[in-house]
Amino acid sequence: MALQYAKAAGFETIAVTKSKDKEKMIRDLGADEVVESGAQLLASGGADVLLGTSNSWAATAEAAQGMRPDGRVVVMGASDEPFGFNMGMMLTRVRIIGSTQNGPEYVYEALDYVAKGKVKVVAETYKLDEIGKANDRVAAGKVRFRAVITMN
Repeated sequence: MALQYAKAAGFETIAVTKSKDKEKMIRDLGADEVVESGAQLLASGGADVLLGTSNSWAATAEAAQGMRPDGRVVVMGASDEPFGFNMGMMLTRVRIIGSTQNGPEYVYEALDYVAKGKVKVVAETYKLDEIGKANDRVAAGKVRFRAVITMN
C-alpha cells in the first residue's frame, strides 16, 4: 500500500527488493523503478525517504545505503535484529524515524485516495471453511499482503 500512496501523492517511487518474482506486481502497484540493493538505489539517484516495511531490519539497513544526504528512513516493519546504522549514514546525516502510522490529520487524505480509486487493498480471500489453509499460508510467510476470511 505504501507504493500506492506514494504514487497517489505524486512522488517518484523506487522499490527495493531482491525478489525478481515480485517486480511486475511492484510496478503494477505504482513503482516507477525497481532495484535490488541500496547501491542500485543510490546509482538511480538515491532516496530522500525510505519507508522500511520489511520484517528484516538488515534488509532495511542495506536499502538505506541508497539514501541522499539528509534523508529519512522511516522504519515501520518489526524485527528483533539490530539495525545497522553505519558511518556512511552518519556522514550523510541520515535520520532514522520509527513510526507505526501517521497522525489522525492524515486519515482524511488517505481515505480520499481510496475513494478516488488511487489506492486499493490487495488481499487473498478465503472462505470460512478454508481458514486452516489461510492460517498455514500466513504461518509459512506465503501471504504477500493480507489474508481475509469471508463468511460466504
